[in-house]
Amino acid sequence: MHERKLMRVLAGETVYPPPIWLMRQAGRYLPEYRETRARAGGFLDLCYNPDLATEVTLQPIRRFGFDASILFSDILVIPDALRRNVRFVQGEGPQMDPIAPHEIANLDPGNAETHLAPVIATVARLRAELPDETTLIGFCGAPWTVATYMIAGHGTPDQAPARRFGYQHPEAMDELLALLAEMSADYLVRQLQAGADCVQIFDSWAGVLDELSFERFSIGPTRRIVERVRASVPGARIIGFPKGAGPLLPAYRAGTGVDAVGLDWSVPFRFAAELQKTGPVQGNLDPLRLIAGGRALDEGIDAILQHLGGGPLVFNLGHGITPDAPIAHVEHLIERVRRG
Repeated sequence: MHERKLMRVLAGETVYPPPIWLMRQAGRYLPEYRETRARAGGFLDLCYNPDLATEVTLQPIRRFGFDASILFSDILVIPDALRRNVRFVQGEGPQMDPIAPHEIANLDPGNAETHLAPVIATVARLRAELPDETTLIGFCGAPWTVATYMIAGHGTPDQAPARRFGYQHPEAMDELLALLAEMSADYLVRQLQAGADCVQIFDSWAGVLDELSFERFSIGPTRRIVERVRASVPGARIIGFPKGAGPLLPAYRAGTGVDAVGLDWSVPFRFAAELQKTGPVQGNLDPLRLIAGGRALDEGIDAILQHLGGGPLVFNLGHGITPDAPIAHVEHLIERVRRG
């Protein structure tokens, strides 16, 4: 396992040029993905179909030869397993039945293992079909980020409904986050046992929290996931991505125990280099530089390699690739990173 480049970095080794993969690398910017997605029917149908989910996960590996492949699924399969009526509405994004404080005690995770079995089957199939040198990454959503959708019933610009819920009903929020942490940890353990080399925890909405809430709602539940995963899979390698956490990133690393910290594009290089002294970092090219191409893209790549290439680095975007990213720019990105 540790011969794979990304796994060497997660173990603390400096590898240059660094391994590269992109968040959402299997997605709508690829024509082959769009064709497969159309065959699947609904989005969740694609996530729960091992044949098609394996196919779309492999597509960017075949086309670009990334150093890592990330399981194609969605963070909302956990509330879907809790029967929250998750659905994806064209042009509006994910929606589900909003949860009230009194409903949390009645949430039943008993069927989760069966419900998520197709995803685990996809993981096993991927490890068998991926090139041996390619790291396979599993993932889940962080409890806080998943809770924001469960509470509001949809995405919001600043997750005010979930923040207000946490202030007004702190015990109910703690109960919800504890349940999500337990379910997510068990889900990650099953991914690792099925063949994933490492896992990533996406806390996409960590950046909206104040310092006190960040400790309680982001760090605490993530730490519980990390501890529970490593109790079952000793030495499991885990990447944490608390998007927007900024100056709270050192506290996140120290408080959660993740091996590597994902950086969004707003993290300054000097700050990132200091954080890198305590362990691997991942990131953090602005996805819009990838769309712009040319000088903007080259400058962004070169700056990351200059400031962070001397330490343990996984090269990535600072958030997911967008549907309008030109394929030629992705090809150029990979070539320039690997050229060093």
